[in-house]
Amino acid sequence: MSTASYEDLERETYDFIGSQLRPERCPSAWELVERVEKELGWRARSTIRKALLQFANDASCTRLIRQYIDSVVQSGDLEAALAGTSGPRREVQTGIDALLRQSAAYRSSTAFEEMITFIGRFRDYAAYNNMLVQVQNPSCSFYATESDWQRRFGRRLREDARPMLILAPMHPVMLVFDLDQTEGPELPEQLSQLSAFRGDWDPAWWDRAVAGARLRDRIRVDLKSLSATNSGFAARIEGDSEFKMRIVVHSQLDPPSQFGVLCHELAHIYLGHLGTDGDYWWPSRRNLDHTTVEVEAESVAYLVTTRLGLSGASAAYVSHYVGEAGIPPKVSLDLIAKVAGRIEDMAKHKLEPRPSRAADSVQMKLL
Repeated sequence: MSTASYEDLERETYDFIGSQLRPERCPSAWELVERVEKELGWRARSTIRKALLQFANDASCTRLIRQYIDSVVQSGDLEAALAGTSGPRREVQTGIDALLRQSAAYRSSTAFEEMITFIGRFRDYAAYNNMLVQVQNPSCSFYATESDWQRRFGRRLREDARPMLILAPMHPVMLVFDLDQTEGPELPEQLSQLSAFRGDWDPAWWDRAVAGARLRDRIRVDLKSLSATNSGFAARIEGDSEFKMRIVVHSQLDPPSQFGVLCHELAHIYLGHLGTDGDYWWPSRRNLDHTTVEVEAESVAYLVTTRLGLSGASAAYVSHYVGEAGIPPKVSLDLIAKVAGRIEDMAKHKLEPRPSRAADSVQMKLL
């Protein structure tokens, strides 16, 4: 425990919080308070808010980190954590442990090896080319050249196959094709079933969740035909006065599976993976790595669907993200618990719209 003067303690808290944020960590308010107290002692709790606001004013603070601090302070979570309110994580620890046990069992299965082998045979295209493909076809999950599809996967192009353009060494452009533009041997079953959910289905869960997303949180949900290996996605909507975010779910999935995908995509939004909104209805955690965001989102989907009596392929989905070390260190159990409860409540109850408010940045507000 620190024996420093109060002024020294403020500086130590500031430095420690910087160490928690600069490596692209976005802990919940409860996790941040817990870490500060463990490192510097209980006296440091009283310095956390000031340190966060000072950090937001620091010239070295990036825009994404500043947005994260804004959302932590404005959401009310920081005040709750400082007041001693228990974090939500206790509610989900058992469920997360069960998911990890299932995931570990799946990793040792033949189905897992088949899936990883299939994915690993795809060429490692440059990130810029992946971006070009996403611009041309946002629903594309796998793509390769005509020769790669034939030689590596035994698949041939459909008669009306539509190419996409990428850049290639020694060539101005290269033509590549989405999986749906090919035909031939079936994909590994586990790869095509990563979004499948089964069980006693209540259509009202979907109706209430979609209505809640739309009317309460101004999130538009659409059903559209997507790639065979892309079950859905979430995206920001810019310049729309009615909606803040958009979710697209594959229209060809059965209803329980569509609901599981909806839970996953809502989790991305409510966990802050796409950034916060102007009212701070969800946090800003945009600088997390891909593994962390996928494990968090699927953990939420697993918890919600399990509580409602559905079973799915969540263990298979997270198995190639979670290794022997378990949950990635940047995953927030508090926020997983909070978001899972939020989405479950949306499925069970009709929720009233939330009032908008003009959200002011915490930057420059040090008093």
